[in-house]
Amino acid sequence: MEALDSARAFVKDVKRVVIKVGTAVVTRADGRLALGRLGSLCEQIHELNMQGYEVILVTSGAVGVGRQRLRYRRLVNSSFADLQKPQVELDGKACAAVGQNGLMALYDTLFSQLDMTSAQLLVTDNDFRDTEFRKQLNETVVSLLSLKVVPIFNENDAVSTRRAPYEDSSGIFWDNDSLAALLALELKADLLVLLSDVDGLYSGPPSDPHSELIQTYIKERHEGGITFGDKSRVGRGGMTAKVKAAVHAADAGIPVVITSGFAAGNIIKVLNGQLVGTLFHRDAIKWVSQGQFGARDMAVAARESSRRLQAMPSEERSKILLDVADALEASEKLIIAENEADVSEAQLAGYDKSLISRLALKPGKVSSLANSIRVLANMEEPVGRVLKRTELSEGFILEKMSSPLGVLLIIFESRPDALVQIASLAIRSGNGLLLKGGKEARRSNAILHKIITSAIPKNIGERLIGLVTSRDEIPELLKLDDVIDLVIPRGSNKLVSQIKASTKIPVLGHADGICHVYVDKSANIDMAKQIVLDAKTDYPAACNAMETLLVHKDLVQTGGLNELIVELQIKGVTIFGGPRASSLLNIPEARSLHHEYSSLSCTVEVVDDVNAAIGHIHEHGSGHTDCIITEDHEVADVFLRLVDSAAVFHNASTRFSDGFRFGLGAEVGISTSRIHARGPVGVEGLLTTRWLARGSGQVVNGDKDIVYTHKDLSLQA
Repeated sequence: MEALDSARAFVKDVKRVVIKVGTAVVTRADGRLALGRLGSLCEQIHELNMQGYEVILVTSGAVGVGRQRLRYRRLVNSSFADLQKPQVELDGKACAAVGQNGLMALYDTLFSQLDMTSAQLLVTDNDFRDTEFRKQLNETVVSLLSLKVVPIFNENDAVSTRRAPYEDSSGIFWDNDSLAALLALELKADLLVLLSDVDGLYSGPPSDPHSELIQTYIKERHEGGITFGDKSRVGRGGMTAKVKAAVHAADAGIPVVITSGFAAGNIIKVLNGQLVGTLFHRDAIKWVSQGQFGARDMAVAARESSRRLQAMPSEERSKILLDVADALEASEKLIIAENEADVSEAQLAGYDKSLISRLALKPGKVSSLANSIRVLANMEEPVGRVLKRTELSEGFILEKMSSPLGVLLIIFESRPDALVQIASLAIRSGNGLLLKGGKEARRSNAILHKIITSAIPKNIGERLIGLVTSRDEIPELLKLDDVIDLVIPRGSNKLVSQIKASTKIPVLGHADGICHVYVDKSANIDMAKQIVLDAKTDYPAACNAMETLLVHKDLVQTGGLNELIVELQIKGVTIFGGPRASSLLNIPEARSLHHEYSSLSCTVEVVDDVNAAIGHIHEHGSGHTDCIITEDHEVADVFLRLVDSAAVFHNASTRFSDGFRFGLGAEVGISTSRIHARGPVGVEGLLTTRWLARGSGQVVNGDKDIVYTHKDLSLQA
């Protein structure tokens, strides 16, 4: 026997099964009963009965069988002259009455051969409007099942009051597929199996060679995206009716499998958990990994969820963030355990110490992340803020308003804490989000994503934040410039460069974090020591850590440069020199002046003055964060005005270049771009603007009848 498929594991708890067999399965192409298929069906029901299952059968085919018999009866009772006349279509109700008798006689014979008993139950739509009928129906079926009798249901078309029972889709049920779904709910079945003349639900017409069998129907993915083929050759429903019934039952909590009634043993295979047919299940989306969704599916789902998020009142969006913060703290032990497993694997794999440092969640980090999320939650509402109001003309007001960007794709390496910051910023700014973390943080990212999405209300949808688990998905995602609005890479220069070269989607980020600290001749050396040590050693792997120390030439003579180097070496920092410093100090020369160490190493170089320092930064820096230490405010002003970096500081560590420390709550990254956002990117960096105009019937008409005032108004209406 084949192994149980993980998506079908629920079948081990199934006891009561409703099986519906369609007309196309019951009859042959010529309208006669398909004795072989019916015999196989009865044998499978017998086997299930012996295994302790309770089986309820809903059968179609009576009308088809009756029509074939009545055609023969009309033929033998007609004269030659009668046969020359146009043949009137047989009455469907008469066909049902005749066919039902013959169909049930056959079932009775087949089950008798297997030492089983069957019972016929004919129902109509109107019956189910009576609560007493429903109660009695349950009691009768329970009684029959307790005696190992197989209840066989069919709609009593012969006495149905529907105008055209083969076309009318009004009422409580409208065909035997919907009847089967209704009975599964009424009789509290554990599983509904709909037998068809094809293997299951296909992405297109089964006859199309490009159509693929859908093994698990995901409503969020497949609804509206399937092209159905021709209706069944017989009967009323076809696949469209089966899918409609299956979705209805699955939404109500009854799993459904549509599979072929032509293939031998398919019912047994379904109950053994084998991957046959198409499964419909209310929780199917939770079983299917994000990787099984196409890149476009994930992006579209994130956009749809983001629009629902934007429609929420501000306080409800804030509450989501507070719930996320609480959930993270409640799961701290689990998060740390998964993170420690990632760190251990990374160490065994021989990853760089700087990567392992970024990977590890240090003590107190989860609480710190939770607190930063609470800061975000309590911020002033960023979405829908009126930034400018203008009267265009009398009675015609234009507003410029803050608005989410849409869907963000964030690709980051190593740091699982980045996932938390990015996700919380996306929720606060009303954006959809797709995340791709490094494989070295696989466990940490997975548990953090699970905790965060579990706090998102169901009416928004957990696919607001998608976690991409395969690198193979990235090229596809980077093609989706019609769905994804911004890509933010956080990682190596190589990663950022590759992404920029591979997409038409706007890219926000920085390739390197080559941060400089320039110590001017007027600097307070004790202050300089503190700032330089902090900038280099507080967190060497961070992108805002100092990588190059520039020192005024006069400090070589005064001993200030030597004091700075000694302090760094005491802290374990390896010193490399620029051309001038390596010659003066007899230290190893740096391989490049444009180098990000991300470790306890740095470059030292001697410069003539502030202008030389600025020139060095512009030539060898990355435009991230640069700092001057000086007591001369005129020199400081020159540095602050002329250094063209995202963040420029005076007498403060470069480590302050951070979204949380800037009071942004968190950051999605640090941008060295000059368009849209620069420096630490918080909520505001994830917003754009749109225009709302409120008029009173204005038309352009060549600007003949309008007087423009273009008057600035108060932001408050």
